[in-house]
Amino acid sequence: MASEPLTLRQRNVLWLLWLACLPASFVNTVFTQTATYAAAEFDVSEQGQGFAAAIVRWGVVIALPFAFSADRFGRRKMIVAMSWLAPIVTSLGALSPSFGFLVATQTVGRPLGISLSIFIVVFATEEMGTNTRAWALSVLAVGSGVGAGSAVGALPLAGISDSAWRYVYIVGLLWLVVAAVLTRSLPETERFLALQHQQQEESPTHHSAAVSAHIHRDRLWLQIAVAVLSNIFIATASVFQIRYLKDVRDYSATLVAIFTTVTAIPASIGLIVGGRIADRQGRKKLAVITIPLGAVLIAASYGFDSFIMWLTAILGGICLGLAYPAMAVFRSELFPTAKRNVASAIITTASLIGGSFGLIGAGLLLDHDVSYGAVMMGLAIGPVLVSFLVFFKYPETAHRKLEELNPEDSLLQIL
Repeated sequence: MASEPLTLRQRNVLWLLWLACLPASFVNTVFTQTATYAAAEFDVSEQGQGFAAAIVRWGVVIALPFAFSADRFGRRKMIVAMSWLAPIVTSLGALSPSFGFLVATQTVGRPLGISLSIFIVVFATEEMGTNTRAWALSVLAVGSGVGAGSAVGALPLAGISDSAWRYVYIVGLLWLVVAAVLTRSLPETERFLALQHQQQEESPTHHSAAVSAHIHRDRLWLQIAVAVLSNIFIATASVFQIRYLKDVRDYSATLVAIFTTVTAIPASIGLIVGGRIADRQGRKKLAVITIPLGAVLIAASYGFDSFIMWLTAILGGICLGLAYPAMAVFRSELFPTAKRNVASAIITTASLIGGSFGLIGAGLLLDHDVSYGAVMMGLAIGPVLVSFLVFFKYPETAHRKLEELNPEDSLLQIL
């Protein structure tokens, strides 16, 4: 349950955004889950796989012009557009005659899914109440888990034959049903409508603080640093987990899917609990404790086998699940309405590009026979540093209105 009652509009919006998370997270997950199998068919090394994953992440720059459009023309229009484009473009991976073609399709398709995820979080932040923003993002994160889980659930198809991983991409076309629902039912956020109304009423030579608002550079650079340090570890652990289970632990495609699902379900519980705590008790303390603990536990799972590997992965996932709502809501709370999508997209872009260097470095080290455990534990230093930055530099945003956090928006007439 939320920390305060939701209005009928908020409930409807949250449900629609939850649906939008399904295609967004499927698109963001499918390459990570299938890259190992595609690399096996096309005889690509671990180093090559790391470079490929990095290239796909560099494609996130495509999200920036869409984010500008979302701030200028509306959140609804871009969410609807991305919900159609992301599954269609990503599904082209099924036609890949080479690993390079697969990488090219995902370098375009995945950023469309990332853009959709960004716009969903901004939409929810603007529509939810002061004491429900983090909780709402935790609910949406569960939806993302379901969407990602659909990619994981389809993974056994990759075990049918050397080229059967292509079927997983075709499954993503089913999410076009969600695009149709969003096209018919999703409204525009009230804050964007208020901003748009103010723009229409002002003269060409004079703009209010809300319309001419700029991104707070100190907040932007701080969140970029946090995002990069976090993603260097998270991206690498995510991409190479499948390879580790397949090559080191000799897991089949079905057992990989079972491991991923079993370790992810408790993390979903952590998401909901984390959202409640972040709204009621505050974001900072929760994040400072759970981020480094979760990273160290996940890294430790690469050094064990059997029961201990499963246990540390589950506990690490729970901790990172607890931290997610607090850290996700910071990205959109601390920027004004006129620049909220652009700021979030810049942070995400920096995060993925920065994290790609972790992928490249990990691939090089693994190809030179450095153990997975040593590589992951070294990268876990990043989330440990994040906890210090959050503790010393982040403001506490719980129980504060967006207009209080961003005074530029104080004159917006929100219906």
